[in-house]
Amino acid sequence: MFKRKDCKLTRQRKHLRVRRRIMGTPERPRLSVYRSLRHIYAQVVDDTQGVTLVAASTLDPALKDLEATGNIAAARKVGELVAQKALAKGIKKVVFDRGGNIYHGRIAAVAEGAREAGLHF
Repeated sequence: MFKRKDCKLTRQRKHLRVRRRIMGTPERPRLSVYRSLRHIYAQVVDDTQGVTLVAASTLDPALKDLEATGNIAAARKVGELVAQKALAKGIKKVVFDRGGNIYHGRIAAVAEGAREAGLHF
C-alpha cells in the first residue's frame, strides 16, 4: 500500500509540474486551491508581484454556520465566497490552479462554486 508520505510527495511533484505552466498575472490572477482533511482554502494570487489579492476558506467567519467543513458542500461555499470577494475587487477572469490534486470532488466543487458566482476560467 501507499504510505501517506509517498502520496504527499506525489502531490507536491504534480503541483510543481502544474505551476511551471500556470502563472497569475495582474490581468488574470491565479485561483489556487489547497485541500486538507478538515478544511479547504482558496486564494487569488498575482504571481508577478507575489501578492494574495483575495482569500477564503472554511475557517472564514462568513462561513461559520457550516455543519461540516471537509465536504463538497463546504467546498462549493468557499468557491462562491472567493468569487464574490474577487468580483468585489474587480477580478473577473482567473486561471485555476488545482494544487496538484485531481480535479474531482472538493477541488471541482470549489471551481463550480466560483463559476456559478461569476468568475470566468
